[in-house]
Amino acid sequence: MAERGREPSPAAVAALPPEVRAQLAELELELSEGDITQKGYEKKRSKLLSPYSPQTQETDSAGQKEHRNQTPAPAATQTSAPSKYHRSRSGGARDERYRSDIHTEAVQAALAKHKEQKMALPMPTKRRSTFVQSPADACTPPDTSSASEDEGSLRRQAALSAALQQSLQNAESWINRSIQGSSTSSSASSTLSHGEVKGTSGSLADVFANTRIENFSAPPDVTTTTSSSSSSSSVRPANIDLPPSGIVKGMHKGSNRSSLMDTADGVPVNSRVSTKIQQLLNTLKRPKRPPLKEFFVDDSEEIVEGIPQPDPNQPKPEGRQMTPVKGEPLGVICNWPPALESALQRWGSTQAKCPCLTALDVTGKPVYTLTYGKLWSRSLKLAYTLLNKLGTKNEPVLKPGDRVALVYPNNDPVMFMVAFYGCLLAEVIPVPIEDAGGQQIGFLLGSCGIALALTSEVCLKGLPKTQNGEIVQFKGWPRLKWVVTDSKYLSKPPKDWQPHISPAGTEPAYIEYKTSKEGSVMGVTVSRLAMLSHCQALSQACNYSEGETVVNVLDFKKDAGLWHGMFANVMNKMHTISVPYSVMKTCPLSWVQRVHAHKAKVALVKCRDLHWAMMAHRDQRDVSLSSLRMLIVTDGANPWSVSSCDAFLSLFQSHGLKPEAICPCATSAEAMTVAIRRPGVPGAPLPGRAILSMNGLSYGVIRVNTEDKNSALTVQDVGHVMPGGMMCIVKPDGPPQLCKTDEIGEICVSSRTGGMMYFGLAGVTKNTFEVIPVNSAGSPVGDVPFIRSGLLGFVGPGSLVFVVGKMDGLLMVSGRRHNADDIVATGLAVESIKTVYRGRIAVFSVSVFYDERIVVVAEQRPDASEEDSFQWMSRVLQAIDSIHQVGVYCLALVPANTLPKTPLGGIHISQTKQLFLEGSLHPCNILMCPHTCVTNLPKPRQKQPGVGPASVMVGNLVAGKRIAQAAGRDLGQIEENDLVRKHQFLAEILQWRAQATPDHILFMLLNAKGTTVCTASCLQLHKRAERIASVLGDKGHLNAGDNVVLLYPPGIELIAAFYGCLYAGCIPVTVRPPHAQNLTATLPTVRMIVDVSKAACILTTQTLMRLLRSREAAAAVDVKTWPAIIDTDDLPRKRLPQLYKPPTPEMLAYLDFSVSTTGMLTGVKMSHSAVNALCRAIKLQCELYSSRQIAICLDPYCGLGFALWCLCSVYSGHQSILIPPMELENNLFLWLTTVNQYKIRDTFCSYSVMELCTKGLGNQVEVLKTRGINLSCIRTCVVVAEERPRIALQQSFSKLFKDIGLSPRAVSTTFGSRVNVAICLQGTSGPDPTTVYVDLKSLRHDRVRLVERGAPQSLLLSESGKILPGVKVVIVNPETKGPVGDSHLGEIWVNSPHTASGYYTIYDSETLQADHFNTRLSFGDAAQTLWARTGYLGFVRRTELTAATGERHDALYVVGALDETLELRGLRYHPIDIETSVSRVHRSIAECAVFTWTNLLVVVVELCGSEQEALDLVPLVTNVVLEEHYLIVGVVVVVDPGVIPINSRGEKQRMHLRDSFLADQLDPIYVAYNM
Repeated sequence: MAERGREPSPAAVAALPPEVRAQLAELELELSEGDITQKGYEKKRSKLLSPYSPQTQETDSAGQKEHRNQTPAPAATQTSAPSKYHRSRSGGARDERYRSDIHTEAVQAALAKHKEQKMALPMPTKRRSTFVQSPADACTPPDTSSASEDEGSLRRQAALSAALQQSLQNAESWINRSIQGSSTSSSASSTLSHGEVKGTSGSLADVFANTRIENFSAPPDVTTTTSSSSSSSSVRPANIDLPPSGIVKGMHKGSNRSSLMDTADGVPVNSRVSTKIQQLLNTLKRPKRPPLKEFFVDDSEEIVEGIPQPDPNQPKPEGRQMTPVKGEPLGVICNWPPALESALQRWGSTQAKCPCLTALDVTGKPVYTLTYGKLWSRSLKLAYTLLNKLGTKNEPVLKPGDRVALVYPNNDPVMFMVAFYGCLLAEVIPVPIEDAGGQQIGFLLGSCGIALALTSEVCLKGLPKTQNGEIVQFKGWPRLKWVVTDSKYLSKPPKDWQPHISPAGTEPAYIEYKTSKEGSVMGVTVSRLAMLSHCQALSQACNYSEGETVVNVLDFKKDAGLWHGMFANVMNKMHTISVPYSVMKTCPLSWVQRVHAHKAKVALVKCRDLHWAMMAHRDQRDVSLSSLRMLIVTDGANPWSVSSCDAFLSLFQSHGLKPEAICPCATSAEAMTVAIRRPGVPGAPLPGRAILSMNGLSYGVIRVNTEDKNSALTVQDVGHVMPGGMMCIVKPDGPPQLCKTDEIGEICVSSRTGGMMYFGLAGVTKNTFEVIPVNSAGSPVGDVPFIRSGLLGFVGPGSLVFVVGKMDGLLMVSGRRHNADDIVATGLAVESIKTVYRGRIAVFSVSVFYDERIVVVAEQRPDASEEDSFQWMSRVLQAIDSIHQVGVYCLALVPANTLPKTPLGGIHISQTKQLFLEGSLHPCNILMCPHTCVTNLPKPRQKQPGVGPASVMVGNLVAGKRIAQAAGRDLGQIEENDLVRKHQFLAEILQWRAQATPDHILFMLLNAKGTTVCTASCLQLHKRAERIASVLGDKGHLNAGDNVVLLYPPGIELIAAFYGCLYAGCIPVTVRPPHAQNLTATLPTVRMIVDVSKAACILTTQTLMRLLRSREAAAAVDVKTWPAIIDTDDLPRKRLPQLYKPPTPEMLAYLDFSVSTTGMLTGVKMSHSAVNALCRAIKLQCELYSSRQIAICLDPYCGLGFALWCLCSVYSGHQSILIPPMELENNLFLWLTTVNQYKIRDTFCSYSVMELCTKGLGNQVEVLKTRGINLSCIRTCVVVAEERPRIALQQSFSKLFKDIGLSPRAVSTTFGSRVNVAICLQGTSGPDPTTVYVDLKSLRHDRVRLVERGAPQSLLLSESGKILPGVKVVIVNPETKGPVGDSHLGEIWVNSPHTASGYYTIYDSETLQADHFNTRLSFGDAAQTLWARTGYLGFVRRTELTAATGERHDALYVVGALDETLELRGLRYHPIDIETSVSRVHRSIAECAVFTWTNLLVVVVELCGSEQEALDLVPLVTNVVLEEHYLIVGVVVVVDPGVIPINSRGEKQRMHLRDSFLADQLDPIYVAYNM
């Protein structure tokens, strides 16, 4: 070693200034914990030492190189590994308990094998700002994944605008072409971002083109590609109807529309997103490990309710049943004391000067030695004080047998020891606990009934205080009284006072706490007899003798640290030197130095301490460990301890360490010491190793590993059973059946030395502390009770005990057992130094979909790059897969130092699991692999071919006897003595009203303040309409039959313009005006409708006219080609010579345009007769006549909203109070105060209005009360909708306003569709709306099965109002067009006089019209009725209620739109059901939408919390969809609030969202691709 000469000797180091020494110690620590590499360590170290180094610094570079390759961490059993490997490992980034060179090599081999068949995994997409870990990021230019303004995007943008320019030339041809499936932007498709393979997009398009539900051919799908809303605004903009087409001119800077490749569906495919999806599809195409036999079908529901069947080829145990193994008898030594306290009394009085315990200061120097005399006298003082000085003589605070908490820091063993023995002498029961504050500790204190805590003055000062200086009441803790035990506060007992020391019996001595797998803290009660016997057994096994020195590095409050360092030392008058954890952190070698300095015979350590000593040993060449006869390794039960022991031995053998001195032992809180290797005889052969097959272990069988050396586990023994003890191995689950000799099971111990119970928990106690083993027939073997140790293992040859894991770390996946520690070891063996911070990895399992799933969580180093982390994650998955043959469900990386810690710095597994499950772990990287792990999904459903008449078998279930149909009242039977009936046209009715009741007010328009801004009487409306009609003729030169677009805000102007058009014989088309603040998103829709409807002119207001021609508008559409625009603000007073009268009622009255939720723009034609029939049906259902008032808070542009706003009042003569919904945004009270002020009995609103009121007025009900608002006047409050009723919203609205008189029966919904705008409407008479619970699983099979409320997987559905008079509905199988029975879900078909007469399209496709508007059932209908297809799925149920006709009432239930449904795994899913599940899963999910893309389910969630919660949502979303819907989510996209587009009816526009996602326009916070 050329360099060694240059390094200062230890003496020289000691001479360095203290601050330099401190920096060196810090460096040592960094290296030992893997925060810097070996190279970095040496560089920094030489820099620190250079000023003090005597030699010149120029040695030849070769020497330096040679030195770098030398590895300070020993190559234990293994010399062939390449030096590169060693160098990277020597940085020791991992938790070395798990280090094993053999294992590391195995992992490398396994990964190499994987590399050959390597697949590109799609890396998650992340927004840059989300996880900035270091300020350095701020200055680096953004990478393309955050796609800001890289030059690629500018290039793409140019190509794109060129393509768009060309497509804008004429919209009509564009629409035609998109229907025929020609590609519009071929020029753009060549510029792929990221330089990915060009072929993928095309193939994706092909796949996608065929995924639409074919048979339901729909109107032209003109989907959008524009960004849904300005992503910068975090609030959802006023609900807008998005432009239904991709023709948007002028890309704004920075919007980065990546190249669009329009596929046959007019769906743009973006290269980046779709390439990732393609990668994902490629990885999913790989065959899964479990073959298909694991998919099995349960006939009744075709659902797997359990985990896969066991593998018939799995190894099975073949040995005979084991017999319990006995330890050597416990020796009888005449002078052993009758109780531990007696030993203290003896040494305290006879050997007062002998040292008992030495404490160290922070630097590792001895600071205080407690002698036996001092320990005795101070314990006596404390015992006396506790019993006599805390209360009054008659009411002492403590009585013997009471429990007392001991709260002492880990660096104060002296105070602790005095307190512990003081309690024993006072006969109170000490409960040592860790740092104050943990909630679970509070549970322990409560269950032990503790009211008093002992602590030291220093510790008390450090506890958090309230304002007035009292100790804070910790969460979950009982009220405690704190007692300081420093000597100066204790009273000296009088001469005649003596503690009561009786011979040890079964009364409790102390309680040791332990944390269970679930995280609850339990207290193991140890009797005085067990405490004494355990000391005797340890003394015999370890051959302790008086005066020996023990160095203890363990926690002295529990486990081996307490038993050896506090009990056995007093028993044998030994001297313990306690090395606290804090000293080990600054000086990892301190314990070795203590052994050397004190010539200690015994040292108590963990593997971690061995590792730290190895890392730091080069500073100490002259330490000697030759005095050690026992190096007790207390976590020897960890299977990975063997490599630490070997490595430590090979390094320190030259320092005098004897191989036979290494004594691993196994311990547990319940069974105390389970086994310990006895100190060996020098020169005797060392015990052998077991090299076991991991695969065998996973089936609980011991097999020597022969086939694949990659998946072997090497374990060392932990010695023999304790003296006086007996051991057996029982099956870990079920009754305690004895294992066979070649079977792994839970180790059970029977002796006087174990715990006696979990304090206060009788039930759990019995199963753990009073186990009687049984044989294979189930009959008990002997009558000796055993204690379960919680350790898994077996008894090998020569009665040696081997431990292969802990019950707590057991992961049962698909019937196989895996050990969390083994998986951690594999994770660390994948070169984790670049990624994992200090080797901190936690592994646990969560229960998802009938099986346990493995979750791996690691802390990520602050300097780790995205690429490195992702690389590491994918390699860990492969390594675990090939070594353990088990899939990882979720792999998460969290920022360094954020996992919950145990008191000594380990990872708190149960808390980590808790955080993961509740979504507050805040990962910075996550990879879910549900496709690989979840192998117990049911088989995809095969559709049954051909369905005959309803009586035949449908699938394998006989359909209901009754054909599912229902009808409203028969119009023919209703007598009306109304003059209106003699008029066939609405225009005539208005003229008649203007003559008959000229001053009757038909409409009142309110503003946000609730004041009437405008009213219209019959005459005023008639006159205004006449003037508009004359302007149309004079200015517009229009002819009868021309289409006119009406562009008005909601109000009376719109109504007048509508009747003006009818007077002039023109066809009105009402269109929502564009949103001035959001023209780019809203104006193209207007343009589209103007173009599609071939409007001859636009009627509007002056303000809107200016807006249409503004420069802002020009940026969104071509403003030069608008048709004539006429403003109707100032009209000439001119009468029409005559009003137009249509020749027949079948003539077109108006066009109704609307954008459906799937992004389709459809216009339907409404004839005069349909208008009349519609108004009449509504009038009859709602009992409307001229003395009535109704309040309408709806958008008046299409559907039933338009009919109620513009048509019904003129027909029925009732007064309509109009409340524009946008006014509600300025005054939430407006709608309800109006209803109250006018005592309205019937009011109509939309879901958005109801939601506004529910959310906005939730906490204002008292305010409403004080304003005197009373809603008891409302008879019907009807929500106008074209979807499944939103029951949750209706119920919360009803509940909320129940206090101000709203009747729960009042709220109901309507149902309409494009083909018929009003099918159901809850009228004034007739039964209340009914609700049913249906089984979701059956619904996916298109079957309707009613279940009880609260049944699992049930869905609550409500009737959508009563069917209107004259309307008939039938439920039809959408594929066969045959009627179905009651118990089936099918498409709702409608027949009624007010059905629309067809689609208004520029190319009149006859087949489409016939299919949607004039269809006949394929069988079962002799009358050959003509039906219109609504496009909605639903079912009919006959109820127990009586309808107005006196018959039983048939209720119609709407389940959802057919073209929204997702066909996955052969089943039919409704997006809303999946979305409901997802929204419930985390408080930060504001909104959610799902869609499919190439058979992958994509879930988009809006995150309303902080961005660090984004990745928490990924596993929660995946879990809930799997649990509740049996689907695996392919992609989870987390976006800002307001990104999911919502239309004016409050419905989600999922197809728009899909297009924006594929065009990469969502600016997501995170996109996770599930493997």
